[in-house]
Formats: sequence, C-alpha cells, structure tokens
Amino acid sequence: MDRPLLSTLDLAKAYQVGDNLVRALAGVSVDVQRGEFVAVMGPSGSGKSTFMNLIGCLDRPSAGEYRLDGQPVSALDADALAAARNRHIGFVFQSFNLLARTSALENVELPLVYAGVASRERRARAADMLARVGLAGRAGHLPQQLSGGQQQRVAIARAIATEPAVILADEPTGNLDTARSREIMALLVTLNRTQGITIVMVTHEADMAQYAQRIVQFVDGLVASDRSNPRRD
Repeated sequence: MDRPLLSTLDLAKAYQVGDNLVRALAGVSVDVQRGEFVAVMGPSGSGKSTFMNLIGCLDRPSAGEYRLDGQPVSALDADALAAARNRHIGFVFQSFNLLARTSALENVELPLVYAGVASRERRARAADMLARVGLAGRAGHLPQQLSGGQQQRVAIARAIATEPAVILADEPTGNLDTARSREIMALLVTLNRTQGITIVMVTHEADMAQYAQRIVQFVDGLVASDRSNPRRD
C-alpha cells in the first residue's frame, strides 16, 4: 500500500485552562490513505475537533508526530506550514464562511488569489468548480441570495479550487435541513468517488457518517473504535 496521505502517531494535545491541564488528545494514531472518505465522530469534548485542527495544520501538537503526504509537519516553520496547508488541504465549515458582499464566483476565486493564480485563469477555474457542484447558473449571486445548501456548495467549490489532496469538513451539514444535508453528502461522495479527493469529516450525526467508507470514534481524547462502514453502497 502507498504511504498514507495523513498519518498521526501518538498525537497529543494539552491546553492550560487556569490551573488545570486539559488533555484534548491523549495519544492518537490514525492513518488516512489517499482516496478514503473517513468520518470522525464522538461526543462533545472527545477530541475530534482538536484532531481536525491538528491535521489541518491550524494548530501544533503537544507531543507525537503528524505527517502530511509523508512530510513531518513538526519540521515546518510557519511559512512552510501555511504553504503545505494551502497546497494540500481544502476546508469546509458548518457556517460556510463565505464573504457576504462577494459573489459566489469571487468567493471561489479567493484561494486562487492567495495562490497567485492569474486573473483570467482563476476566473475560469472558479467557474468550472461552480459547475462541478451544480451551481453554474449562480456565479453572480451573493450568499444571501442563495439557500443554505447552495451556500455550502459554494464553500465546497472554494475548497476544491486549488485541487487539494484532502478536504477537511467540520460538521458540513450542521446548519442544513435533512434534505439539503443529504444533497451535500451525496456531493461529497461524488467528489470522493469520481475525482479521488480524500475526505475527512467531523460529524455528530450518525446518519451523515453512514456516507463515509470508514468511521473513527473518539472518546476522551482517544480512538475508541476505527471500523469500515459496510452500510455505504
């Protein structure tokens, strides 16, 4: 098997809260292979969000090792860490995080601006990404002119604009009704199956986790179970 795209070994994270040391992660070893769709579940305080922040290079561990596409992340300085994050990772959040006064097309263009892509190319690429998520006719719409499901589609288009190896999705259906949630999950499954994009998704909803190939359950900062999902088609 090829080397894992994401690999953690005894990953730990502790925070000082007043006089107390809170151990958010207590030694987590998880490998994610290229092309997998993994759901991360667990109750509040289980460490799943901390795990997502660490593998997204948004925070650094207190102990243990994290390798992104074979590269030890701990060896990277701040600039190299940001470059690795921008090159490898696309983020999708529960709250969409779209700029309110910016069109759908311009929202999708943003990571390409930061990546230094020329204006004509980034506009064409952003339009293509919107088409991939079924919003070719909504490029000029502002976020408030779109439904919640459409806004999340724009966010997904933005996440894949730089053609990242992995999408990290943090409760991507948390602000959507059941029908729109199923549409977003079906879109993520399609991106995973047809384009080979690796997806790691944090969710507290068991029915949404069933769209993943594999479910990792966190409890008290540790992996309580890590199993394939036979219910996925």
